[in-house]
Amino acid sequence: MVAYVPVPWVSPLLYGVVLVGGLYSAAAGLGDGPGPAAWRTAGFVAVIGALFVLEALGRRRPDARAALLLARCTLIGAVVVLDASGLSQVLVVLVPFTAYFAFGRTTALALAALCLAGLLTTYLVTAPGWYREQEYVADLLMLFVGLVLAISMAAVAAGEQRARLDLEAYAARVAELSAATERNRLARDIHDSLGHHLTAMSVQLEMASEFQSLDPDAARRALEEARRSVRLALGDVRQSVRALRDEATRPALSAALAALARDGAAGPRVTVEVSGDEEGYGVAESTALHRAAQEAVTNACRHARASRVTVVVRLAGSAARLEVTDDGRGFAPEAAAAGFGLLGMRERVHLVAGSVDVESSPGAGTRVTVTVPRGTTAKSSVDGQAVT
Repeated sequence: MVAYVPVPWVSPLLYGVVLVGGLYSAAAGLGDGPGPAAWRTAGFVAVIGALFVLEALGRRRPDARAALLLARCTLIGAVVVLDASGLSQVLVVLVPFTAYFAFGRTTALALAALCLAGLLTTYLVTAPGWYREQEYVADLLMLFVGLVLAISMAAVAAGEQRARLDLEAYAARVAELSAATERNRLARDIHDSLGHHLTAMSVQLEMASEFQSLDPDAARRALEEARRSVRLALGDVRQSVRALRDEATRPALSAALAALARDGAAGPRVTVEVSGDEEGYGVAESTALHRAAQEAVTNACRHARASRVTVVVRLAGSAARLEVTDDGRGFAPEAAAAGFGLLGMRERVHLVAGSVDVESSPGAGTRVTVTVPRGTTAKSSVDGQAVT
C-alpha cells in the first residue's frame, strides 16, 4: 500500500507538552517514581530528545516503517516508566496514529486494541479492584477517547493525501492527453494549411517549368498562382501564430472558402458556392468545413488530375453540408490506403459530431460529402478554441 505522511506537527507538539509537564512535576516534587529523582529526570529528558530525533529520522527515511514503529513504541514505553507525573501516557495514542499512515487502518486498530489491553492488564496486575476507582476508570476512558480521536484524525489526513495524489495523477493524465490532443491538432493544421498551399505551389511551378518555352503566358500565370499560394501560406502561418498567442481573428467561412477558387489558368478550375446563414456555426464547425474543402481540393489537384473542381456548401438551420466534386481519374475507396489528409479530415469532422463520405470509382471522378450539425461548438471546445 502507499505510505502516507503523518501530520508533521502532532508528534513534536505532544513531545513538547509532555516534556514541559514532566519537568514541572519533577521541579515541584509532585510525583514519585523508580530510582533517584535526578537520574529519573535526566533519563526522561534524554528519551524525549530521542523521540524528537526519531521524528526527524522518520521524515528522512520513510521506507524504514517497521523499525521506526518499533523504536517509537520502545521509547514511549520508557518515557511512561520514567515520567512520575503520569502525563506521558498521552503519548500512547501516537502509536496507532503513526501506524495508520505507514501500515493502514487495520494495523492502527490492532495497535489501539493492544494499547487498551496493555492498560487493562496493568490495572489487573497492579491495582485489584481498579474498576471501583474513579481515577483508573477515567484514565481508561480518556485513553479510549484519545485513541478514537487519533485514528479518526489519521484517517482524515490520509484521505486528504490520497485525494491529493489522485488529483495530481489526474492532472498529469489530463496534461498528457492535452499535449497529445494539441500535437494532433497541430499535425492536422500543418497538413491542411501549409500542405495545401505547398501542393498548389508544386503543381504551379511544374506547369511554369513545362510551359516556359511553349506558352510563356501560361507559365507566367502559373508563377502568379504560385506567388498567390505563397501569400496564402504565409497568411496561414501568421494565423496559426496568432492562435497560439490567443490573438486569432478568423475570417468568415464564405471568405475562407472563396480563397480556394481558381480560374483554371494554372491548374484545375475551382468554383465555390456558399449559401445559407453562418449564424450558429461556431469556430470548430466552420474550421471543419473549411479544412475538409481545402483537403478535398488539394487531393483533386495533386492526385486526381482533375480539370474542374466544384465546392458547394449549404448552411441549413440544423446542419451544414459540404460537397466537393471533381472530374478527375477517381479511385477505389475500399482499396486505397487512407493518408494523413483524409485521416485528419475525419478526425476534425468527428470532433464536431459530423460525418464524412467519399464516393469515387476509377475514371468517374470523386465526390466528398461532409455533414456537420449546427451548434456543437461547446462539445468540441478543446479542439476548436485553438484551431487555425
